This record gives sequence, structure tokens and C-alpha cells, in this order.
Amino acid sequence: MGNKEEKENVLKYKLIYSGIMTLIYVIGKNIPLYRIDISAYRNTAGLSVEDLLVQSVSGDLFRSSIFALGIFPSMISGFLVQIFMAIRGWFTQNGISPGKSKRITVVVTLIIAMLQVVSRMPQLKFDVTGEQLNIVKVIAALEMTTGAMIIMWMASRNSKYGLGGRMVFMVVNILERISLPLVTHTMRSLVIPLMAGAVMMMIMLVMENAEKRIPVQRISIHNIYANKNYMAIKLNPVGMMPMMFANAVFMLPGLLISLLLQFFPYHQGILWWQENLSLTKPFGIFIYIVCEYLLTIGFAMLMISPKDISENFLKSGDSIVNLHAGRDTRRYLRGVMWRISLFSATVMGLCISTPMIMQLRGNIDSTLVTLPTSMMLLMGFSCNLYREICTLWAYDSCKPLF
Repeated sequence: MGNKEEKENVLKYKLIYSGIMTLIYVIGKNIPLYRIDISAYRNTAGLSVEDLLVQSVSGDLFRSSIFALGIFPSMISGFLVQIFMAIRGWFTQNGISPGKSKRITVVVTLIIAMLQVVSRMPQLKFDVTGEQLNIVKVIAALEMTTGAMIIMWMASRNSKYGLGGRMVFMVVNILERISLPLVTHTMRSLVIPLMAGAVMMMIMLVMENAEKRIPVQRISIHNIYANKNYMAIKLNPVGMMPMMFANAVFMLPGLLISLLLQFFPYHQGILWWQENLSLTKPFGIFIYIVCEYLLTIGFAMLMISPKDISENFLKSGDSIVNLHAGRDTRRYLRGVMWRISLFSATVMGLCISTPMIMQLRGNIDSTLVTLPTSMMLLMGFSCNLYREICTLWAYDSCKPLF
């Protein structure tokens, strides 16, 4: 009876756990750093496009709370470790244990968090001066670093016991990013961004639910369903991951430039990069779209590996209809993944760049650039959460045989 009761309430328990993690995250976003000058962070008029963009992966809007670094360090560390594992797999067959991989991720997260703290510290404003200021800065640095590690731990626990993993924290940030322009702009100025956002939400809904079905022959199926087996690949094969990582990756050059400017404040080359690596400049928009393209294609090839799929077919004896297992299957799947990932990257790139180009032309305000993409991201995350909830609901609805 105990097992039955536990099984029937999996969804409820996961919802409660994610709700607790989300509540802790929201509370942390509203706890200011020690001796921070809160009055200096109440004006939203001075926020730039970059501030609104990175808010989806950072903590609070003004990045002045104990959760100021947000999920950025853990996202980047996970991304770098994945790249390291993929490159290592090309040269050696020896794998790395999950425990060691986790320890590497934690160390990289800590390093990135400390670098981000060094970059962020000169921009913070405190209500003390003199000798106390250095002590306050050290305390604030420890708070931000600890906050980043706590968020990493919360995301890991939520992935295991809750819903959506770190996705729920992104949803909180995106909802905050959407609500800001809605309360600070008139309805007349919101018409075009909201219409663009509605169109982009429909596009995302189609991309997340449409799929290419590749017929597969299963040697273990010998009934009427033998001709109805297929391998499904979404038109948006890796979901919102490339867009979110594009935000984080785009922050890396800015973080490096901020660090370099502390040592070379008058270097013309570094100042040029700082001025042009912005989403209000054509060069910055181009770099951002390139990041989105590379991440979409790279993640698609990494997460849905044609090599791994073809090897699994060889081991199981299954095959794609009218194709020999092995090299032919791998070549075919590689071509399919290239076409689908390129199509997905193009559609997403057009959706992301359209509001930015409209901002360059003066059609919308710079503070409204992120509103359409935020609505699109929210639709994508909602689709993923909906599928996860439906799966758990179906699991809880199953009746035991005995």
C-alpha cells in the first residue's frame, strides 16, 4: 500500500518540491548584498538591452542581491565540461565517472563565479566609504559566490526531486523580464512588441511540437505494429537550450573585456570591443546570432549524435528502413541533423534578430527588445514543462497489476 501511495503522488511531490525551490530562489533574489546602497538600484530607466538580456540567466534585475550571479556560472561550467567531454571522446575511449565529472563542474563553476565577482564588483555601490569599504566588498564577494553555488545545488536537487531542473529558475527570471516593460510602458508603445511576441510564440509552438519521423525496423516486433515504428526528431531538436546558452556565451566576451579594462583602461582596441559588442550595435547583434547558430547546430549534433544512434542500431540489430546499418545510417542521420538544426537555427535567429533590427531602425524602444523573445522563451519552456507534467500524470494514473 505504501508503494502504491508513493507512486500515485509523484507529480504532487515534485510540484511541491519545485515550488519550495522556486520560493527560496525568489526570496534570495530580493535579499540585498551587505551594505549595498539600495536607493541606487531602484531606477529601471537606465537599464540597457544587455541588462535585460542577461537577466534571464543572472539573478535579480539589478544584480545586487545574494543571488546576483544567478545560474550563469553553472550554465557556463556545464557547457564547458560538455565540450571537454566531447573533445576527449574523440581521442580516447576511457570515460569519466559521473562523480568526477560533477566535481570538475563544481570547480569550474566556482572559478567562473569568482571571475564574475571580480568583474561585477567595481559596478556595485555601497553605503560606506573609507576603510570599511574594502571589508564590505569582501563580504559582498563571498555572498555572491556562495549564492551562485547555492543556486547550482538547488538546480541539481530540483532536477532530481522536482520539475524542470534549472528551467524553473529561468522561468522566474523571464516572467520578471516580461513584467517590467508591461508596467513601465504605455499600451501604445507595447502594441508592436506584443504582436511580434504573439507571432513568435506561435512559431515556437509549431517548432516544439512538429517532428520528422524516420521509419525504423525493430527486430523484436513481429505484430501489426511492426510497420508503425519510427524515430522522431523535433524541428527544434534541442529546445530552448541554445537560446539560453547564447545569452550566457554572449556574456563571456563582455566579462573578459571588463576584466581587461581594469588593467588597461585606455586601450583603444579594448574600448572598441566594449562599445561595439553590444546588442544596440550591428556588430554585437551579428556576434549574438552567430553564437545562436553555432550552439543550435553543436548541441543538436552532441545531444542527438548520429554516431551513437548508428552504433546502437548495430548492437540491437535494428535499422532504418531501406538503409544498411553502419556507415550508410550514420551518413544519412548526419545529413538529417544538419538540415534540421540549420533550419531550427535560422528560424530562431530570425525571431531573435527581428526585434533587435526594429530597435536599430527606431521602430521600438530599446527596453522592449527582449519582450518578444521573452514571450517566445516562455512558450518553449511551457511546452517542455507541460510534457514533463503529462508524463508524470500518466505514470501516476497507472494501476498496479496486483
